[in-house]
Amino acid sequence: MDIKYNVTKFKENQKSEIKDHVSIEEPLEMNLRIKKNGSWQTENLSITMRTPGNDEDLIAGFLFNEKIIENIDQIVNLEKQGDKVGDYNIQNKIEATIDNIKNIDIGKLKRNFLTNSSCGVCGKTSLDVIEVIKNEKLNLSFPKIRKEIIMKSPKLLINEQSEFSKTGGIHASSLINDSGKVLLTREDVGRHNALDKLIGYAQKNKLIDNHSQFIACSGRLNFELVQKGLM
Repeated sequence: MDIKYNVTKFKENQKSEIKDHVSIEEPLEMNLRIKKNGSWQTENLSITMRTPGNDEDLIAGFLFNEKIIENIDQIVNLEKQGDKVGDYNIQNKIEATIDNIKNIDIGKLKRNFLTNSSCGVCGKTSLDVIEVIKNEKLNLSFPKIRKEIIMKSPKLLINEQSEFSKTGGIHASSLINDSGKVLLTREDVGRHNALDKLIGYAQKNKLIDNHSQFIACSGRLNFELVQKGLM
């Protein structure tokens, strides 16, 4: 999602007034609805800054990548809530109902998931919660991706970025197969949000095949993006 602003453009000492597309970010309140002592309760989990759009994918990917859930099918329902607010007239709350989860410490989760759009680990309150443990060992014999496909993956990624083409200021992640076909792309001002959106949708729709796919991300590959890809 983007918005147009009136700006002054200078080119070759010439001034002109134009409308410029700017990527936006808005806070998203993420809530969990869980069964506790035999009854359903709703608890606030986190607030993150994100580019509106694909919010259901964002929270699904976030819950999976942070290992709050072990399987995407544990999400029973995802629902937008609250009034449409702000300059963009959008809902900024979403609730995830999850089942088959035992012994969730909501207080600990809330302390550990204070996030912003630029850094998904900046709000983590201790070193212990930065590392999310993946129990299953990776099979390092696959995928086998040809060098030519890897080398052209940045171009494949940017060709899918509709918002970046307008604003020049938004991140993206793409799921690409070993023949160079882009299967899915998600954009967000936060690189970790873009990957959460991608993985959330791909997990829900059973699109992931570890034997023949890889993920391309814009910008640098920081610790958190590698960890989310590992999960």
